[in-house]
Amino acid sequence: MSSSPETADFLEDQLAGLDVRTGKMFGEYAVYVDNKVVGLICDDDFYLKPSAADPELFRATELAPPYPGAKDYHRVPGDLLEDREWLHEAVQATADALPVPPPKKPRPPAPDRLPHPRRPAT
Repeated sequence: MSSSPETADFLEDQLAGLDVRTGKMFGEYAVYVDNKVVGLICDDDFYLKPSAADPELFRATELAPPYPGAKDYHRVPGDLLEDREWLHEAVQATADALPVPPPKKPRPPAPDRLPHPRRPAT
């Protein structure tokens, strides 16, 4: 089952004021803060990435894999999704504890396309 765009929109609204965006990935969403993946939205549940952030902040969450075969993340229960203050603090603490991602390497230019061997060149 995939997550709905409304869930991603709701989470972005709850996190207004942070440098937040969501990106669709395989029917689910990645949540970025400060250009770092801080969590995932899977099956309309929000999962925060484990980090060195204060564990006391996450005591009301449960560790669970966001999808089969994944490592455990902090599944955020619905009542905490409604608590903007807690959500801002937890998400920003996670972003602050994660390393800065390395810069993306530029893609090499596409090679000139050769004509198909059985089709005449146009």
